Amino acid sequence: MNKPVQPIPPVAAGAAANPYYDRLGGVDVITRLVDRFYFHMDTLPVAAGIRVMHPADLSPIKQVLVKYLSEWTGGPKLYSPERGHPRLRFKHSAFAIGPAERDAWMACMRLALNEAVPDATLRGQLEQSFLKIADFIRNDAGHLHEPH
Repeated sequence: MNKPVQPIPPVAAGAAANPYYDRLGGVDVITRLVDRFYFHMDTLPVAAGIRVMHPADLSPIKQVLVKYLSEWTGGPKLYSPERGHPRLRFKHSAFAIGPAERDAWMACMRLALNEAVPDATLRGQLEQSFLKIADFIRNDAGHLHEPH
């Protein structure tokens, strides 16, 4: 006897605070954004320093980022039931992340946003949000947060 498939909740908690999911076009656009992001991380010379922080096979981490971004943008709760609270600073604490790493990450994300998100207003809003997150996970001594 097969168990019935559990439906995916239509909206993550807190979606009102971050209603980008529907505006983006859902998981298909998020998947494209993630694919383009990691393509640029693999190919941009400026991203070489952050690329080495990732495993050779990016497939599993791509899946994680799609789930995280789906939930973060107000879509289905795919990340937290599987992995708990994101705790982004803690999860990145094993890596030295300063302005250069933040800027390399943002260079990849800006290119991916330009390729995956046609709405310029939405693209700008996402870029600002991503920059805040990328700056938040910095752990260099010169940053406002204490290094881990």
